[in-house]
Amino acid sequence: MGVCLNPGNRGFRTILNGTYVDKTGLIDFVNRTINTPQKLTSFSRPRRFGKSFAAKMLCAYYDKSCDSRSLFEGLEISKKDSFERYLNKYDVIYLDITRFISTAVSVKDVVDNIQKNVIEELREKYPSYIKEQENVLADALFAVSHKTGNQFIFIIDECDALFREAKDDIALQKEYIQFLRGLFKGGTATDETIAAAYMTGILPTKKYGTESALTDFREYSMVTPKRLAEYIGFTEDEVKHLCDEHQMDFDEMQSWYDGYSFSRMQHVYSPNSVMNAIQEEEIQNYWPQTESFESLKKYIEINRDGLKDAIVLMLGGQRVYVDINTFQNDITSFENKDDVLTLLIHLGYLAYDQKKKEVYIPNQEVAEAFRSAVKGERWKLVEQAINNAEGLLDATLRQESDTVAQALEKVHEECSSVLTYNDENSLACAIYIAYYTAKNYYKIIRELPSDGNAPSHSFGGKSESPIESLRDGATPGKGFADYAFLPGRDTDKPAMIIELKYDKDADTAIRQIHENRYSGDLKKYFGNLLLVGINYDKDAKGANAKKHSCVIEKV
Repeated sequence: MGVCLNPGNRGFRTILNGTYVDKTGLIDFVNRTINTPQKLTSFSRPRRFGKSFAAKMLCAYYDKSCDSRSLFEGLEISKKDSFERYLNKYDVIYLDITRFISTAVSVKDVVDNIQKNVIEELREKYPSYIKEQENVLADALFAVSHKTGNQFIFIIDECDALFREAKDDIALQKEYIQFLRGLFKGGTATDETIAAAYMTGILPTKKYGTESALTDFREYSMVTPKRLAEYIGFTEDEVKHLCDEHQMDFDEMQSWYDGYSFSRMQHVYSPNSVMNAIQEEEIQNYWPQTESFESLKKYIEINRDGLKDAIVLMLGGQRVYVDINTFQNDITSFENKDDVLTLLIHLGYLAYDQKKKEVYIPNQEVAEAFRSAVKGERWKLVEQAINNAEGLLDATLRQESDTVAQALEKVHEECSSVLTYNDENSLACAIYIAYYTAKNYYKIIRELPSDGNAPSHSFGGKSESPIESLRDGATPGKGFADYAFLPGRDTDKPAMIIELKYDKDADTAIRQIHENRYSGDLKKYFGNLLLVGINYDKDAKGANAKKHSCVIEKV
């Protein structure tokens, strides 16, 4: 058992000693690529999303120096036809690029150290086939394969770490790329030597212009996960099972850690945060344990036209269109705001809607990271609005309509640079920012469909609803409440429905709530309810210009 050559199964055995969510189906995917034209796979995703767990799992399965059968018995891969065919059948080359960076005297030595260390381990196992002066890994591997017929499977973890660590050293980056190309460039030598390769990192393979630096690799990432979407994080069924098994509140888990969505998988959860919540028996923000908000702050303050407006919009619960195609898959080559937003997708700070080509803040945990990042002079007005949010919520719960109207008026004025002041989304954005800290107590839903238009989810274990009787004899409506605030299990705060109106009055907003019978999540809620009607007369002149009115009614 070596460090790079055939590292064994100890890493995966340790993983199985804890709470394990079965992701061994990924092995079957890699199995189907072995010795095919598709045998080179690059699968990138953020920190906290199980990259190293997957690498250790693959090492344990393929490594011929150990017997891993007992580790995989009963897991998904053991039920696949490919299980027996490839189990512990290959020499594995495992490269943890961050380890090589951390142990190098200089980062410039990393590529040489990789080749030197692996060749030394190869020479120990195959002393008769490698020349004493050999210093090119690709040639050493070919010599072994040509003489023995053995093939290798490469598992490369944190493959982009060198681009992040030496972000300005273009010569070193090109040396690294040439090293990888030498291993995986295709042709007879590579076909004879490499049975398959699996690379993982935070960013996809570096681009030069429009082309990937390693064109033979199939890329799977946070913007194009394709068939690997279920392996990016935890699926909803997996999280529900964990919550049932450990008596955790699934709805709260969903609010904090869900939000990543792909065409093949609509709900993907941050796995590290879910597991921390399970282990600590407490749902909270675990993001700072692996990522400082300062890393987000330095990107959102990059001076790119329209970037600040896009961030404010997303803080306000909106989505923003993004063109992901110009991003060069590095942390320095930013030509426009879309490049920065695309980077934030790969880092896990933003979720990406593939169909609509829109980005958004995925969940409460990430929203707290943004809240910490928007500090300082550049974000002064937004920071002030968020800091005042707790007071606004308290005023709303006390039904102080005038106080609420004045506070919303101020936030609308200060945050309206993201859109024209009179744009309908501007007030909705301001409302969301004004009530930003309400996420600590509520699940906030935008445009809650009226009766019959939404799927039902339970909240707080409550089963009866006063919503049905908001207005005796009311006909089910087809309207939308602009926001519904649904209280979490551990709060005694009332639910709220907020209806926004333009050029009418706040009483009209309240009347519309009465006329529509909202269901979905609210149908499962029993308790006090506040109806909040807000109106802004965008055509008012003089002293009434930009004035807001508010009516709050308790049910």
